[in-house]
Amino acid sequence: MSNDARIDALRLALVSGVGPRTWQQLMAAFGSPTRVLEAMPSELESVDGIGPRLSQAIARARHEIDAEEELALCEREGVEVLLAGEEQYPASLMEIPDPPGVLYCRGTIEPRDAMAVAIVGSRHASLYGTSQAERLAGGLARAGFTIVSGLARGIDAAAHRAALQAGGRTIAVLGSGLLNLYPPEHSELAKDVAESGALLSEAPLRMGPHRNLFPQRNRLISGLSRGVIVIEASLKSGSLITVRHAMEQNRDVFAVPGRVDSHLSHGCHRLIRDGVKLIESVDDVLEELGPLPKPVAQSPGEVIHHPIEVTLNELERQVLQQIETSPTLVDAIITRSELPAMQVLSTLTILEMRKLIRRISGMQYVRL
Repeated sequence: MSNDARIDALRLALVSGVGPRTWQQLMAAFGSPTRVLEAMPSELESVDGIGPRLSQAIARARHEIDAEEELALCEREGVEVLLAGEEQYPASLMEIPDPPGVLYCRGTIEPRDAMAVAIVGSRHASLYGTSQAERLAGGLARAGFTIVSGLARGIDAAAHRAALQAGGRTIAVLGSGLLNLYPPEHSELAKDVAESGALLSEAPLRMGPHRNLFPQRNRLISGLSRGVIVIEASLKSGSLITVRHAMEQNRDVFAVPGRVDSHLSHGCHRLIRDGVKLIESVDDVLEELGPLPKPVAQSPGEVIHHPIEVTLNELERQVLQQIETSPTLVDAIITRSELPAMQVLSTLTILEMRKLIRRISGMQYVRL
């Protein structure tokens, strides 16, 4: 995308009232931010949901909004502007109904972040909740998953820190601009997250925290993830907003049970009664997560198609890597793996039982 086009995209995103849904409607109607900014107010008002006030604000944006200064500030602060549809933009967000047109990013988004799990919960977590967040986040990070959360106090912070301590990647989605971190005491944690993952926000750099931004950012936490784990949530917890977004986005949802006499457990227990999967361990999560939309390169020569593959032993992984998504002869699998025939055949049976491969004839298998 040309620099002028990037400036127009950012200029449109900075117009007050152009939220994610409005952005999508404008793109559908006009095709590009530049064409939106060139449109007459009467043309803009033909788009559903856009009235005279917003159409006038959009029409004035080209002359009144200094997007060049915002981009210059991003460059000075080491923040990258990611536009929807660009290669660096998180692919998983393009699957949700209302992806932001513009994301501010400090750090990096990598292909392996497609294997991500969100961990959310109470800002006033108990010792039990914090320990569960640390245990699950650390275990998932060691298994190769990126941990996504919101940098808030309590469960969020515990999940980010555990992922970092495990040597894994983590992504924090903010409810404020990247230059106005909230809560402010997490500035050092934010720095560590950016070095081993990314800080993301759809808010302009200097925008402060606002109560309306946090529910909106929750859709990004779930949208970036293959599944969402809830640990300690009251019946009015904002984490339940993330759950609602996850269900609308066709993401898996998991809940960790807690003490029956704690109000922090009531939200999780209601989710479980309503059919959300109760989990006790990392293996519980891996068994439930569905296949990835696209294979992810985990290491040179190793491609992950399904999250459960990270639990395989070395022998099972070696055999699985020799099987294509098109029919593969058993003889070819044996030759490629350089393993004894009987060992390969027994391993194929295990992989088939775990529903990672399927036999399509007596001598051929396909990877699922």
